[in-house]
Amino acid sequence: MAGTLTVETAEGRVLLTERAPEGSEWCLSWNHSVTGGHVADCFVNREGRMILSRSYLHDFSAGLGEVEGRGGRLVNAPEGGYWLEGIDQPMPDNALPVRIGRPSTDHRLSVGGRQHRLSPLAAGERVYLQLE
Repeated sequence: MAGTLTVETAEGRVLLTERAPEGSEWCLSWNHSVTGGHVADCFVNREGRMILSRSYLHDFSAGLGEVEGRGGRLVNAPEGGYWLEGIDQPMPDNALPVRIGRPSTDHRLSVGGRQHRLSPLAAGERVYLQLE
């Protein structure tokens, strides 16, 4: 199933569009606002649905860690920190609303072998990552 991933502001301004075909993965990464450590949420296109598949946590401080009621298993990451694998949570309306952080937060979207820095494009704005 073909797919397109779009990042759009609440006002409808398109920041980027990338191909996200069936089975592809994309990750939203940022620096945690309290600890400064790396955090990531990774999604896949599964039969046209945007699925949260795994999350990376540099540690369990400042509200990071497993979410009650959410599936997944904790795996030590070779580079340090932890991956929460096998979450398999469908995103409502195939979208993820995100408030893009300031430059120090450095929100980044990796998709299709490319990394896009979102903070310089929309710091402080609410955006939607949408799979269509």
